[in-house]
Amino acid sequence: QVQLVESGGGLVQPGGSLRLSCAASGNIVTISTMAWYRQAPGKQRDLVAIITSGGSTNYVDSVKGRFTISRDYAKKTVYLQMNSLKPEDTAVYHCNADVGAWTAGVYRRNDYWGQGTQVTVSS
Repeated sequence: QVQLVESGGGLVQPGGSLRLSCAASGNIVTISTMAWYRQAPGKQRDLVAIITSGGSTNYVDSVKGRFTISRDYAKKTVYLQMNSLKPEDTAVYHCNADVGAWTAGVYRRNDYWGQGTQVTVSS
């Protein structure tokens, strides 16, 4: 089965930095877009950054200039470098990938989600 496993979350002071990683595994044939979402308590899950198979990127305005999304095609991994962190960045961060894979004997093209990693920005 396809799995996305995130790492790199934690507690950091305002102005600090973290780098999140998300590695995809399974009988994967292709990965198109990969993205990071975040969800704060009581709020909806919002797109933070996205990167296409061609390397084009886009960001929500609130993180533009502070966050950078990148990917390693060979490692099937997407990263989110987060700099100049603010308390309002506190959330559970989830990675997402549009994956074509063999699962349960059937080829499927689906969105897959990681389990989420907590990012807390506080003094």
